[in-house]
Amino acid sequence: MEFILENEILHVTVQSYGAELVSVVNKQTGQEMLWQADPAVWARHAPILFPYCGRLKDGCFTHKGVRYEGGQHGFARDMEHTLRERTADSVTLCLEANALTMKKFPFAFQLITTYTLEGNAVSHRVEIINDSDEVMPFGFGFHPGFNCPFEEGKATQDYVLRFDAPQSPVVVETGEQDGLVTGERRPLFQNETDIPLTDTLFAHDSICMTKLTAKTLSVVEKATGRSVDVEIAGFPYVLIWSAPGPLHFVCIEPWHSLPDTRNASGQWSEKPAAAQLNPGQRFATALKMRFNR
Repeated sequence: MEFILENEILHVTVQSYGAELVSVVNKQTGQEMLWQADPAVWARHAPILFPYCGRLKDGCFTHKGVRYEGGQHGFARDMEHTLRERTADSVTLCLEANALTMKKFPFAFQLITTYTLEGNAVSHRVEIINDSDEVMPFGFGFHPGFNCPFEEGKATQDYVLRFDAPQSPVVVETGEQDGLVTGERRPLFQNETDIPLTDTLFAHDSICMTKLTAKTLSVVEKATGRSVDVEIAGFPYVLIWSAPGPLHFVCIEPWHSLPDTRNASGQWSEKPAAAQLNPGQRFATALKMRFNR
């Protein structure tokens, strides 16, 4: 099922499958600003990542002696979410633990997603509730993809990723083949604001950055200043990514977690870089995307 949110600036579509944002259109220009999931390039728009981000070592984890298999980025993006509330400028959806999720993740939970229009911005708030009777470790991340170049006739080199303040990011290295954290870290640059976009920037895969102090990371058209601004303050990790080859889109991904390390034990209770919720406890996070186009 699809839900339309609309104001004088934006026409936004959210689908219940995956609770995924699937369209953000500028009403004045008619331009679609969100990646449209071309299956020949990348068949998603803006998936949510739960109960973990990235890959599991050996594609599984163990909890209380039971093995649970799982693919990349968890299962929330591939399940139907039910409607909780609908207003003129917002929609709230929920995924609750059920027989299917228990085969993949042995905890009772609620994953509540709310999209709200705020002028030229889309706010995406997520609340996670531990309904089980034990501590629930988990990871969560956002993964929106933005059309880039913004329009035909523009080239990849016409754009940069820009922090709102000079940064000295540290890159958390992952293996090119296995996607697991290697334990190595390196500086990306020192006291700079811009990451130039090229068609080879993501040849290795995503770039996972930490030690950031910026409030926003934006996709910026250099000649015009048009941009998509993503608020990243409060997130321990921010990834940037696109599919290999000529650039069609770029993802800015604020995460609260990391993939497994290469030396991970596989025990869910020992998973690093994951939140820990006590029974009945709630976790909330939010992402705001401002479309200055």
